[in-house]
Amino acid sequence: MVQTEVKPPTKERSFPKPVFTDAEAGALEFPSSTSRSYNYFKPAKLRATTYEDVTFDVQPDPDRHLSQGWIYGFANGPGGYPKDWTRLVSSDWHQWRDPNEEWEQTIYRRNSAVVRQISLNLENAKRAQAYSHWTPTWSRFIERNLGAWMHGENGLGLHVFTAVQRSAPTNMINNAVAVAAAHKLRFAQDLALFNLDLSESGIGFDGAVHKAVWQSDPVWQGVRENVELLTAAGDWGEALFATNVVYESLVGALFRSDLMMQVSARNGDYITPTIVGTGENDYARDGAASRTLFTMLAKDPEHGEANRAVLGEWLAHWVPISLNAARQLQPIWSQPLELVVTFADSLSTAKERLRTLLAEIGVASPKELDQ
Repeated sequence: MVQTEVKPPTKERSFPKPVFTDAEAGALEFPSSTSRSYNYFKPAKLRATTYEDVTFDVQPDPDRHLSQGWIYGFANGPGGYPKDWTRLVSSDWHQWRDPNEEWEQTIYRRNSAVVRQISLNLENAKRAQAYSHWTPTWSRFIERNLGAWMHGENGLGLHVFTAVQRSAPTNMINNAVAVAAAHKLRFAQDLALFNLDLSESGIGFDGAVHKAVWQSDPVWQGVRENVELLTAAGDWGEALFATNVVYESLVGALFRSDLMMQVSARNGDYITPTIVGTGENDYARDGAASRTLFTMLAKDPEHGEANRAVLGEWLAHWVPISLNAARQLQPIWSQPLELVVTFADSLSTAKERLRTLLAEIGVASPKELDQ
């Protein structure tokens, strides 16, 4: 008789049982809950763009997803991105989209293209000895005035846009402000490299005089005061509005477009317009972003009237400051040997530019603009 070994019964191993709950986030209905292409926001168009996919909701918001409130805060203040960091109010801050759709890839591609263009222009100018044809009058005009302008661009990029680029309540707005900071700093660097090339060109160009001009020349003290006051604006909305709407219309474009872009070629200089033109194109993009933002706020169905009143207060304060800065620049219009535009015409164009911009935003032009 064969005996069969009897094995002891196998004990059932204990594993934790998964428990599926109706979690709040999973139970919510989102714009694309039933779509195969899922996201937590409603695209501006039929389908979300790459810009929206990589930028929208990168910074969570208790109004949208953080049901427990901000997960971090400041030692002496509220958490996250407080909406009271500006007097402006929106029914939905997340409604705004950057019309330029700037995100990491577009920033690098565009700015690398600009740097490549400027580098080629400077190389060609040195190869052709283009600076040797400049008159002493024009050389002095560039070393003093374009050199001084470099300080203003750097100040706005470093101490205005960089300072407020995380202050808005959405990542979409902050991203656009950060791009404006990068544009200003790159343009200031372009002007610095141009100044260095001219200093080494053998035409007697004084590459250091721009510091004294910015600090003490009466012609430039209005612009310097305007820029320094902008750096002290504590409200991020005011800083952005006073810079990209008021200052850039009355002072920035006045100098870059209405002067430098107009008179350089008549004085035998085809290099300066190619460099200054990149800064003007930067502002065209950054200005468009600001215009759509303030248009949204001025026409907000719930808070539009209050926002327009705040914008009107800011215009009454900043327009006289920028007009004063613009008028103090008047003497440099008479410095080039060849001039194709008068200061009166340039200032008139600048004022009309601001009026047009304010009309697009939906804000009345201040009486200070008529002075």
